[in-house]
Amino acid sequence: MTMKPFFMHPNAIVETEKVGKNTRIWAFAHILPGAVIGEDCNICDQTFIENDVVVGNRVTIKCGVQLWDGITVEDNVFIGPNATFTNDIFPRSKQYPDQFTRTMLRKGASIGANATILPGLVIGQYAMVGAGTVVTKDVPPYAIVVGNPAKIIGYTQTDKNDTANLIVPSAMPGAENNLNVRGTQLCEMPQIMDLRGSLTFAEYDKSLPFIPRRFFLVFDVPSREVRGEHAHRECHQFLVCIKGSCSVVVDDGEKRTEVILNRPNLGLHIHPMVWATEYKYSPDAVLMVLASEIYKAEDYIRDYDQFLKEVKK
Repeated sequence: MTMKPFFMHPNAIVETEKVGKNTRIWAFAHILPGAVIGEDCNICDQTFIENDVVVGNRVTIKCGVQLWDGITVEDNVFIGPNATFTNDIFPRSKQYPDQFTRTMLRKGASIGANATILPGLVIGQYAMVGAGTVVTKDVPPYAIVVGNPAKIIGYTQTDKNDTANLIVPSAMPGAENNLNVRGTQLCEMPQIMDLRGSLTFAEYDKSLPFIPRRFFLVFDVPSREVRGEHAHRECHQFLVCIKGSCSVVVDDGEKRTEVILNRPNLGLHIHPMVWATEYKYSPDAVLMVLASEIYKAEDYIRDYDQFLKEVKK
C-alpha cells in the first residue's frame, strides 16, 4: 500500500485525493471529494469540509469548524474553534441556489473562536476577527474587528504614534519624513494664543506643501465608521482635524503607521501612492482635507490588491 504524503487519523474520513504533503487531519474530521487542501495544514477534530472549498497552505482549522461550498481560504489563515461560516443569504430547506455565494479569507487572516461570518464576504489579508464577532461586511486588510455587528477597533502590524511626542517640523517644504511610512509627513503650524483665544495659520510655499485646488470637510461621522480606504495616483492631500480628533492609518505597501490628529495646528501630508484610512472619529470631529487636484475618479485606487500591484512598480 502506498503511503499517503499527509497524516490522517484512523477515525477521520478523507474522500478527496487533493491533500498537500505534511498536512495533518485529526479524528472525526470529514472532507468531501471535491475539496482541495494545501500543504502543511492542521485540520482538527470534528471539522467538516464540503466539495467546493479551497484551503491554502499552512492553514490551521480548529475543532468544530464547518467549511461549506463557496469558501476559499488562502495561505497562513487561522480559524478558531467553532467559528461559523454561512453560504446562503436566504436559506430554505431542500431549496438550493444555482451557485453559492463566495466567501474569501485572504492570506494571513485570523478568525476568532465562535465568530460568525455572513455569506459572500472578504476577510482581508492579515485581518483579525475577534472571538464571538458577527461579521456582516467585508473586513479591510490588516483591520481588527470585534462586536455584533463587527466594527474596526485597530489595525494589525501598525505602529502607533503619539503626536505629542513626535518631532514635528514647522515648515513643510523639504521637511524630513518623521513617520516610518514613505510619502507621509506631519507638519506643525504656528499657533498664536492670547486672552482673546487662539489662532493658527498656514501660508503657501511656507507651511503648505502645495497650492490646493480643492478642499472638503468630513464631519458628523458615527465614531465606528471608517472613511478613506483608498490611495491616489497623482493627488497630494493635507489633512487637519480642525475640531475634535480622528486617527489616520497610512500604508506605503510595506509599512503602516497610525497617527492621531487632535489639534487644529497639526497637519498630515499624504503623497500619491499612499493608502490612507481615517477612523476613530470623536463625536465633534471636523476633518479638513486640502487636495492638490480637482476630483477625478480615475485618480483613485479603491482596491488594496490593485494598490499593492501599482505601488510595487
